[in-house]
Amino acid sequence: MLHIIDITIFVGYVLALLLLALYISRADKEHQRDTKDYFLAGKALPWWAIGASLIASNISAEQIIGMSGSGYAIGLAIASYEWMAAITLILVGKYMLPIFIKNEIFTMPQYLEQRFDKRVKTILALFWLSVYIFVNLTAVLWLGGLAIETVAGVDWLYGMIFLALFSLAYSLYGGLKAVAYTDIIQVVLLIFGGLLLSYLALNAISDNQGVIAGFSELTKQAPDHFKMILQQSNPHYMSLPGISVLLGGLWIMNISYWGFNQYIIQRALAAKSIGEAQKGIAFAAYLKLLMPLIVVLPGIAAVVLHPNLTAPDQAYPSMMALMPTGIKGLVFAALVAAIVSSLASMTNSISTIFTMDIYQPLQPNRSQTHYVMIGRLATLVSLLVALGVAQPLLGQFDQAFQYIQEFTGVFTPGIVVIFLMGMFWRQTSAAGALAAALGSAVFSFSLRIFWPELPFMDRVSVVFILCLLLCYVVSLLGQPSTQDRSVALAEVSFTTARSFNLSALGVVIIVNLLYVTWW
Repeated sequence: MLHIIDITIFVGYVLALLLLALYISRADKEHQRDTKDYFLAGKALPWWAIGASLIASNISAEQIIGMSGSGYAIGLAIASYEWMAAITLILVGKYMLPIFIKNEIFTMPQYLEQRFDKRVKTILALFWLSVYIFVNLTAVLWLGGLAIETVAGVDWLYGMIFLALFSLAYSLYGGLKAVAYTDIIQVVLLIFGGLLLSYLALNAISDNQGVIAGFSELTKQAPDHFKMILQQSNPHYMSLPGISVLLGGLWIMNISYWGFNQYIIQRALAAKSIGEAQKGIAFAAYLKLLMPLIVVLPGIAAVVLHPNLTAPDQAYPSMMALMPTGIKGLVFAALVAAIVSSLASMTNSISTIFTMDIYQPLQPNRSQTHYVMIGRLATLVSLLVALGVAQPLLGQFDQAFQYIQEFTGVFTPGIVVIFLMGMFWRQTSAAGALAAALGSAVFSFSLRIFWPELPFMDRVSVVFILCLLLCYVVSLLGQPSTQDRSVALAEVSFTTARSFNLSALGVVIIVNLLYVTWW
């Protein structure tokens, strides 16, 4: 339970954030806010805002609560999602982002329409809207509500309602600009709170002998939780199948998430220039390297400090008890900050896709003010739907992070094939793209039924290869796309600044050292 001092600090944080968002969102009286202002922050975001917002959008309840829960159950191996994501970000910044920015798009479905046709755009737009509402939003709200219940003693339902209202209050009016700039404060608070919790946890394990002694003791008491590559005998091998994690499916999952996920890539699309976007992505890559210290280590420490939890996802909220009065309120604010930031990012992207890819083609030639109003309405409706279905969909899962990966893994291989083939092979046809989308679901469900012993991550790899072959064959047998309006690859420059190249090298070296150390 929170002390009155903690509650005061938390309320102060909420009010300060709302005032800051209102200040950032204020519109120039002589300027009518248009869709570029609302959905892409006027294409004027600097690199530090892009990097901070990428991480704030990514790190939310499913990471803090869910990944800590997986750290409690599985161990450090779950950090592969974070450390390999750092390299993926570099690849996205180098090879994919230049194509998207050159095509001057608002959304991922918009690129698919330019490259293929309206059918591909509409099908994928409807798919993403469904996933964002029924998987991502619901997971963030549900886990956030549980965290508030554990830490503050407030019923999970009221906690979810508070989170929804909070995210609406600071993002509904200002759009992406309000979300991105307030994310800077969110990330600072998140990193401070996470590192402090890890420090307190390790210090508690060592009986106040310091973090180094605590970490040494933790590795002795929970040695099985410090293996990056799981053996086949490990009970969690099906989730993270050994060396396959480094060579197969996790790359597909990461490329899809960081390269083709609207609520992530939208921050980079809002950059003032391609160079600024790439600097922001490199900044985010280094922040990703820190994340296991913030979200995984507290979960592993809970194995020693709270060995009898009824569900792994209780690990992080239970560790909050280590916080002294006052600091606990600040760290609780950091947890809530991460949740509402992701909610705001997701709902902004939902409203962008719905307005620009679904509504605008049905209602063309309406005013910019009208489209912004429709975007705000889409934000409100999506949160109401997610609130209604969160508990029925997620109430029975004890590791929500793994649930999210399993669900998205059904469709991710096909999405990655559609984009990669569309971007880098000009003969890819709309029929080939649709075949990959349908094949991803058919192959995934078939393998799950007829080859149940195949680990999830390996299944993603197999389905990706099958979808790649299917897309290739269908494209060769059919007619090439006649509606391709995307920029030719020869017109895109993949040259990057020396600072970006050095940053990329640094990320690769650090990730390799981490794997060598914890192999």
